[in-house]
Amino acid sequence: MKSAMKITVAIACSLLVGGGAVQLLYAQSKPPAFVVAEIAVKDKEGYEENYRKATQKDIANHGGKYLAGGYNKTVSLVGSEPPNRVVILQFENMDAVKAWREQGAADMENTVGTKYATFRIYAVEGTTQ
Repeated sequence: MKSAMKITVAIACSLLVGGGAVQLLYAQSKPPAFVVAEIAVKDKEGYEENYRKATQKDIANHGGKYLAGGYNKTVSLVGSEPPNRVVILQFENMDAVKAWREQGAADMENTVGTKYATFRIYAVEGTTQ
């Protein structure tokens, strides 16, 4: 009888510890972050060759992925018309977005991108709901 009680207590403790660990990990996880880039491209050929190709590689290297975007694929529902290129990206979390920007994305945009386009780029944290 004593060994059956020990096994039952061990199983109950394991369930409690495992459940607590799952809750702790869930509480520590950060929601994904989304980047929205509104881009008014002035020189499409120059933009494609000198900016977009390098930027796409940089985004992928930082864990970002394209969710939506392209030229003239956005429809205005309320307010002014969007620019001719809109892109939506997803990153693991807001820290990943900040690291991507700090590690060269902003410099590339300011030194190369502005020759071919104007930008409005912002990030928003996703929800966990």
